[in-house]
Amino acid sequence: MKIRRATMAVVAAGALALAGCTSETDTPEDTGTTNEQGGGTDAETDDEESTAGGDDDSATSEDGTAAGGGEEDTAKADLGDIETAQDEISFSTGAEQYNAYNGNTSSTNSTYNAVVNNQLIGGFWYWGTDGTVYPNEWFGSYEVTSEDPLTVDYTISDEAVWSDGTPVTANDYLLEWASSNPEALGGVDTLGFDPVSDTFGVYVPDGLETEVGSKEFTVVYPEPYPDWELLVNGALPSHIVAEQSGMEPEALAQAILDGDGETVAQASEFWNTGWVFNDYEIPDESIVPSSGPYTLQGSVWEKDLSLGLVPNEEFYGPAPATANLVFKFADPGTHVQALQNGDINVIEPQATVDTMDQLAGMGDTVTTLTGDEMTWEHLDFNFAEGSVFSDEEGGLAAREAFAMCVPRQQIVQNLIQPINPEAEVMNLREKFPFQPDYQEVLSAAYDGRYDEVDIEGAAAKLEEAGLETPVEVRIGYSAPNPRRTDEVTAIKASCDEAGFDIVDAGDSTFFQQGGPLETGDWEVALFAWAGSGQIASGEPIYSTGGGQNFGQYSNEEVDAAWDELASSNDPAVHLEQVKKIEKLLWDDLYGIPLFAHPGVIGHDASLENVRHNSTQTGVSWNAEQWVRAS
Repeated sequence: MKIRRATMAVVAAGALALAGCTSETDTPEDTGTTNEQGGGTDAETDDEESTAGGDDDSATSEDGTAAGGGEEDTAKADLGDIETAQDEISFSTGAEQYNAYNGNTSSTNSTYNAVVNNQLIGGFWYWGTDGTVYPNEWFGSYEVTSEDPLTVDYTISDEAVWSDGTPVTANDYLLEWASSNPEALGGVDTLGFDPVSDTFGVYVPDGLETEVGSKEFTVVYPEPYPDWELLVNGALPSHIVAEQSGMEPEALAQAILDGDGETVAQASEFWNTGWVFNDYEIPDESIVPSSGPYTLQGSVWEKDLSLGLVPNEEFYGPAPATANLVFKFADPGTHVQALQNGDINVIEPQATVDTMDQLAGMGDTVTTLTGDEMTWEHLDFNFAEGSVFSDEEGGLAAREAFAMCVPRQQIVQNLIQPINPEAEVMNLREKFPFQPDYQEVLSAAYDGRYDEVDIEGAAAKLEEAGLETPVEVRIGYSAPNPRRTDEVTAIKASCDEAGFDIVDAGDSTFFQQGGPLETGDWEVALFAWAGSGQIASGEPIYSTGGGQNFGQYSNEEVDAAWDELASSNDPAVHLEQVKKIEKLLWDDLYGIPLFAHPGVIGHDASLENVRHNSTQTGVSWNAEQWVRAS
């Protein structure tokens, strides 16, 4: 049986999280979209999004010394048997407010919701600082029991309970599967769930092997799936969904096992809307139990200002280090000043020269951490009919002309190397310069022809394209974004000399549903992808008709390579297909990679255990371990 490929859903607005996300952290569209209860997705960000994992997670303080990095230390620290400090620590992802306990719907899947929900929902694993997947042994365990077909047995800890005392069981994972698999239960119209991604249902079409109320379940993949480990993580409380939908919890679980779509459909309305808090208050705290270290039950929510989580008294894992974890809803432009004033204790601003200077100016009251990010900047061409870069218009020659005049080295030297002196122009899409196999893939895929600016060559290529000059090219991106504005300015200064007329088309609605990125109202799109070590998540970006293929690029050879890569669990196959994909994308000029993002974190120097994380999880990946030094 050939399984159709799932696309990573894109949520375009408040956190870019599109499943592509953007992130400068100073604009909503720059946050990576994540699926906090399930597997990881790529996200598009104003600053980010990608598909490959990295191996360099090292974070350094402002004096260059190691600060929680190192290859041997990419997991969460073992804090031992600690007592929760009665203190408060605050963090902000931006002005966008938390508004959904279920962040898995098409309208709620955002970084703003994910950073909070990651503290509320326990799961089988987490991403370490370098994209390594580490198990949460306090939650449960899993193991591969067969390679053909790929079979994984999951066991939930006997101690794992929701904060209302209800055990975490396979019932919760049955609902996770059902909510993302309408095809197996009567179709989308019948079932009614609105998930951000159908990946679970697509790759596990026959459901889970388990019994109602069991602490164990088995997942069988009819075809290989390289990102299988990321597919099953946390789950929402199915007993709440059942009760709020007028059913007994056991009845809902049994209906899923029986394939009774009509019964399961009764739960979809609450699953879609019952956990959405657009009024920024929780009408009934009993509907939001926690299986993680913190809880919304007893939380302090100040509309437009902050949400303060409190410890989950029924938590069965390591106790949170600090009692009150407060998420501030603050404009990213105010974060540095708020850190200096003590109003916010941990920030993750866009890494710019000005930001670094400001943090350095605060002296020893603030600690600055930097590190490589699995987020990379890129310029994508619009291949749609009518675009100057489409094959019907200027075609490959026009794309080559643009690639020859983009001053990539200048952009990196002026904007990135002052923050990260080791930064270099990025020449791949699925591998990062700090990964061990980057050079091997690069040698097979790209010959360096666009490394240096060639204005004369660009002008000749533009003439070959047969376009009347000057050729207007609108570079769209999510504004305001000072660094991207500087990038466009540099491109204009260079490419206008070759016969282009570069137009800064920055737009605050760029990532919103119905906005320019989605409608294709641009010739070149400037944004970033943020990833967390996935292997096959680039497929919807580059394959024909892919959900994140905004420029409508199509190449049958690329599609075939992705099919082979995504249908294998063999790392050797993955590497060979990535080489093919990267070469084809350069040959066609799908787009132009620019650089991997540098990451920067600023925090109150009195805090311990604040660590940089290169994945889309960001600095709050271990927020439950933050504590003020005694």
